[in-house]
Amino acid sequence: MKFWAKLGFISFGGSAGQIAVLHQELVEKRRWISERRFLHALNYCMLLPGPEAQQLATYIGWLMHRTWGGILAGTLFVLPSLFILIGLFWVYITFGQVPWIAAIFFGIKPAVTAIVLHAAVRIGKRTIHNQALRWIAPGSFLAIFIFNLAFPIIIIFAALIGIWGGKRYPEYFQQMDTHNNASGDHATALIDDHTPTPDHAKFSKKKLVLQSSTVLTLWLIPFFALTLAFGWKTLYPQIAWFFTKAAFLTFGGIYAVLPYVYQGAVDQFHWLSAGQMMDGLALGETTPGPLIMVVAFVGYLAGHIQHLIGNSDPLWFGVLGACVATWFTFLPSFFLVLVGGPLIESTHGKLSFTAPLTAISAAVVGVIANLGLFFAYHVFFFHMVLEALSLGPQLPSPRLQV
Repeated sequence: MKFWAKLGFISFGGSAGQIAVLHQELVEKRRWISERRFLHALNYCMLLPGPEAQQLATYIGWLMHRTWGGILAGTLFVLPSLFILIGLFWVYITFGQVPWIAAIFFGIKPAVTAIVLHAAVRIGKRTIHNQALRWIAPGSFLAIFIFNLAFPIIIIFAALIGIWGGKRYPEYFQQMDTHNNASGDHATALIDDHTPTPDHAKFSKKKLVLQSSTVLTLWLIPFFALTLAFGWKTLYPQIAWFFTKAAFLTFGGIYAVLPYVYQGAVDQFHWLSAGQMMDGLALGETTPGPLIMVVAFVGYLAGHIQHLIGNSDPLWFGVLGACVATWFTFLPSFFLVLVGGPLIESTHGKLSFTAPLTAISAAVVGVIANLGLFFAYHVFFFHMVLEALSLGPQLPSPRLQV
């Protein structure tokens, strides 16, 4: 429990950076889970809508310590970010400009860049072990770097290659025995390559019905409570319903769903302006936790602004909006992991399932490498250019147009 709480405070760098931290801590340092089991879980989470790193933490917590372990791991991964962001939202609303926040977190960015690039190299060495996978990884990198291909499309193509390759050339898509090929200083993991699936992680129709009913109840109770307290067509039920839909559309991370959130929050409901939406994204970039926590900013600002007139302290309305947005965004993630996890755990060693996941692992290496280079450009090269320009004639600051 202490580790998952700590992780919530150090998980900078978006999904790729957070996955790198999870890999470093759980696979390399603590040896709680083996490389193969880690990648098996990661590949499943990559296929799900929602924040991959938070789902991965939930999956591993569930695999190690049953349902409550998964719930605690996933919740503690998010809670620190929510508390920090609510404080920053209050500063943003109260003082308007927060340059000191950017100054504090700017020093973290080079470290995040190094972690992401190192993760691409480290995972690549352990995942890419034949010529076929060596083609998939740079192919995914070029697809996203040059052609700006959407992440879900890259994953689908990699999975199709794996399905075809597993049938035609199975020797290229067998999963490596990472325990035997790992360096000698790695001890046996608590959940190793050949550790039997625990009883609680085996599929059961009774568990499926119970967990599905529980999640549905946890969705219905707060939704109807908000409806009864404020009315069906009021702000908070709208936030709940909107972000429930968004939670099932976030394939490929926050950048893939951002246009949908922008269209609804800015154009349809007019909860905030385009400039405020970009400010929220910037705050999310410089704080720990999933970048999708920008939804908390939307909820906070919507609640705060709507109750600004006629209320002496609209802060708590903003906090309620942030909590509602966060709850209904992340609840589906717990459902998908806890209900789908037993099915995924039953697929170990089955080439028909592991072959596409092996191809996806190679593709993810290219995607992580692209993100690392993107960070490196903005942290180092981009600021060097700005510094050089500052020595000459002063130019107006560029502003992102949405």
